Amino acid sequence: MAETTIFPRRLVLAGATISGVMLALAVHMLGQRFGLDLGGLWYNDPANFMPAGSAIAWWLIAAMGFVSGYVTANLMDSAASGRMPRRMRHVLIGIGVLVLAGAGQAASAPNAIPTASGVVAGLIALVLGGIMAFCGAHFALKRT
Repeated sequence: MAETTIFPRRLVLAGATISGVMLALAVHMLGQRFGLDLGGLWYNDPANFMPAGSAIAWWLIAAMGFVSGYVTANLMDSAASGRMPRRMRHVLIGIGVLVLAGAGQAASAPNAIPTASGVVAGLIALVLGGIMAFCGAHFALKRT
């Protein structure tokens, strides 16, 4: 049987957090393409109390950050110890590349959101995705 290699927990935590942030930002960019705007909560429109699209965007970004942080931490731990088949690793890398390529394509399109609020929404998505990815990775490493 192969010898089990243990990665330092901080390395796994950092890698999972970075991966979670990237995927949360990808979901933010893809969501903007489909009309899910984070900044919709701050619009000063008395007829529209709270747009459902902004609430969905908040939850999607938070969920993607948490789930991707959790899954990435588990996968990095499995890959380091040799418990993950090589084909599974290649499939997961391919899926990640496709999601990030789709986000890049969505980000290159003209933006319907004003620049200042788009920058603020992007920063908020970055922070929200980072916090949730860290929490997901932390819970995954606590479990093992």
